[in-house]
Amino acid sequence: MVGPCSGLVAAYRLRKSGVRVTVFEAEDRAGGKIRTNSDGGFLWDEGANTMTESALEASRLIDDLGLEDRLQYPNSQHKRYTVKNGAPALIPSDPIALMKSTVLSTKSKFKLFLEPFLYEKSSTRNSKKVSDEHLRESVGSFFERHFGKEVVDYLIDPFVAGTSAGDPESLSIRHAFPGLWNLEKKYGSLIVGAILSKLTAKGDSAKKGGASSGKGRSKRASFSFHGGMQTLVDALHKEVGDNNVKLGTQVLSLACKCDELSASDGWSIFVDSKDATSKGLAKNQSFDAVIMTAPLSNVQRMRFTKGGAPFVLDFLPKVDYLPLSLMVTAFKKEDVKRPLEGFGVLIPFKEQQKHGLKTLGTLFSSMMFPDRAPNDQYLFTTFIGGSHNRDLAAAPTATLKQFVTSDLTKLLGVEGQPTFVKHIHWRDAFPLYGHDYDSALEAIGKMESDLPGFFYAGNNKDGLAVGNVIASGSNTADLVISYLESGIKQAS
Repeated sequence: MVGPCSGLVAAYRLRKSGVRVTVFEAEDRAGGKIRTNSDGGFLWDEGANTMTESALEASRLIDDLGLEDRLQYPNSQHKRYTVKNGAPALIPSDPIALMKSTVLSTKSKFKLFLEPFLYEKSSTRNSKKVSDEHLRESVGSFFERHFGKEVVDYLIDPFVAGTSAGDPESLSIRHAFPGLWNLEKKYGSLIVGAILSKLTAKGDSAKKGGASSGKGRSKRASFSFHGGMQTLVDALHKEVGDNNVKLGTQVLSLACKCDELSASDGWSIFVDSKDATSKGLAKNQSFDAVIMTAPLSNVQRMRFTKGGAPFVLDFLPKVDYLPLSLMVTAFKKEDVKRPLEGFGVLIPFKEQQKHGLKTLGTLFSSMMFPDRAPNDQYLFTTFIGGSHNRDLAAAPTATLKQFVTSDLTKLLGVEGQPTFVKHIHWRDAFPLYGHDYDSALEAIGKMESDLPGFFYAGNNKDGLAVGNVIASGSNTADLVISYLESGIKQAS
């Protein structure tokens, strides 16, 4: 296995079931892009800043790891802002707030309220012919059909940029938001579907006597952990065990012996390690199964053999990965003239173009979590790049510092220069779930079907959010357990 978060989750699940595991991680720390750092009284996340428990597996994991008391919920997390006419505008969180909001025009508000009537369930809407016509529909087109162009420009565009570094026209609705795509197929109206699905979920929970995990916690609320998101990774790493996690160890090749009648000792893995004592470790060690969680771009560089013959990966497509830079900055409180209480502000691409703004948005890190900065300072985490401005993500720190300071000056009245700056550049921050992403999923499926004992997990397959990644690792571990048990039964 390779050790991003999904790999650690899978390893933890397998260890709990009595399976011996080895996690190979090329970096000097496990957890992939989930990492937290601190310096000078500041604490910041370099990847995901928060997560939710929308996936049941995430709730179970938190309970199993005993992290309930470490959960940290943002202050005023329902106060989230977009930019309209060059200034922050509060995103409405309920119908009454929507009616009073200046984010959307009266025409767009009426279209929102009429959506349940315009998209009522019908046999025609659910026909295979109509569904096939929308297989390649973009996120932008999908939401524009339901809610209009203004909703796409001022709500959907900044949301997808902030959560996936993508843009509405490049993203496939079927791959980026499969739940909403299926909701439309089932109910027609997204609003009606969301309400009925929520009622159904509540009814199912009541029949089961309440949720078995995460009892009393909101499944949709964003949260982090005391000590940052790294707390989750550290807890997983501890449970898996230091001896079972090989850091600084790059997987070079994998050999499948491919005895399809037995799940025993089917794989050998060859690695290169920074630790001299670990070099060649895997040459003397066999494995019953492999869970791959590395990005497909990394998998393409690995050498596979099957039954002694090369297993050529020429069927793996080139996946488009979106670049992103994070700029962590701090300012003296007296130098921020218009501070906002809440989660953060996202900047629609339309506003970037009209008002010369360069960033995708900013999280109010110390507003959310006051212990992330000294009492006399505000800490911000700003995102730059993504599909709208790929080149800017790779700009030098000095250039990005200038852009971030300029945008914060326009939006929050910042004066002077930041007292603290950290720059984190992710060349391949997220895979783009584009219109041709079927080819990537089909390639993953081919590897899993052609290589006995090979399984794939992670955000190249099952979604980008931390909860999705946890679910992917956990569910894949269950598949491995079933595979191993079937091999034992066949052998006996």
